[in-house]
Amino acid sequence: MKCENLDVWKRSCRLSVNIYNYFKELKDFGFKDQITRSSLSIASNIAEGMEKESDKEKIRFIEIAKGSAAELMTQIYIGIEITYIEKQIGLKWIEELDELLKMLTGLKNNYK
Repeated sequence: MKCENLDVWKRSCRLSVNIYNYFKELKDFGFKDQITRSSLSIASNIAEGMEKESDKEKIRFIEIAKGSAAELMTQIYIGIEITYIEKQIGLKWIEELDELLKMLTGLKNNYK
């Protein structure tokens, strides 16, 4: 299956774009780099996994995408606490990550 056909891939791309745009003016380059990289990693690992031949490899990359989602969630919570992220926006991103994690679990179960 092509990643472009997956809603989880589309939504994770959209979230990454939102995060990149939100932080484009942030001067804390360490935080900005970390949070944008983890957001980018979700969709990227979904795409890479869908191109693998074996189901075992697909599952491995879905698991990596889930790990990146958890990493991003942590960074969002920290970003809210240090006032880099408006609370309402951060909580909306957290809700989207919760949904993405559920979708990734469903996708993973397709390959078991």
